[in-house]
Amino acid sequence: MARQITLYAAKVCPFAHRTELALAEVGAQFTRYEIDLGNKPEWYASKINPASKVPAIAYGGPIVPADQPSPDSTKLVESLILNEFIGDLFPASSLLPSSPVERAKARFFIDTFSNQFSPPYISFLLRGDSKEALFAALKAQQDLLVQNGNKKFAVNDDFTIADAAVLPFFARFETVLSNDLGAYEEGEGKQVLNTLATEPKYKIFWDYFQKLKSRESFKKTYWPVSLRSILPITKSSERWRTGGGVGGDETHTGAIARSKTEVEGLKVYQGNSRYDVCVQNVDGVQCIFFGDTFVR
Repeated sequence: MARQITLYAAKVCPFAHRTELALAEVGAQFTRYEIDLGNKPEWYASKINPASKVPAIAYGGPIVPADQPSPDSTKLVESLILNEFIGDLFPASSLLPSSPVERAKARFFIDTFSNQFSPPYISFLLRGDSKEALFAALKAQQDLLVQNGNKKFAVNDDFTIADAAVLPFFARFETVLSNDLGAYEEGEGKQVLNTLATEPKYKIFWDYFQKLKSRESFKKTYWPVSLRSILPITKSSERWRTGGGVGGDETHTGAIARSKTEVEGLKVYQGNSRYDVCVQNVDGVQCIFFGDTFVR
């Protein structure tokens, strides 16, 4: 039987969402503590995760308030590692495939997603680069579904670590593009989604995505930020298009506000090859951020 679990997460962060999904899938009893990524508690880095990132888990030890973590609990970090750990804790759940071959396929599915989908997605979003590279990346993910036997999910008929790894990102991809948030031409985000939803050559991927979204675990753990009051990034904001590459420690400045006036002085640091885009409320202003490290 698993000991006490405390999850430190953030609703805007897809990496944290991966682990919350996994916990929900296995039916784990756990305490959830929301970390404000724009104003992290002083104790978080010293007592939970020296890298000051989410997700993190405090496992075992006495039951204490989440903001007063016990030194007797084991602190574990990194979403993909945590999800395999959860699968080990709950072997009957099938989150971590029992077959060595299927475990390898699950890890390769995740690796393909990380290396092929994220770079063209961010290039399209932040610089308005060609959407064709994005379609090619999604086609590569679809090809793996076919190679794995076109099962119900990524590697078999059970929801596994592979599915938990990609769903939070695909969900945010849909949310961002459906609201036309990006440096691409106006309306192009919705066109991309329409192509994926209607063209036969993407049917396998789109059907797979719909099945993932229908999971109760997803419905309980995804909190899309209301985007009704904000405007999309426009191509006129050259800082989004000329800020250099999208890897390493590049710095991007800019934000989306509820008016056409940009919020000046907002610096968003993207590091650790984290390519996701999140929406966060900072000082009453809805802003788009990248990755999980936000500073003013």
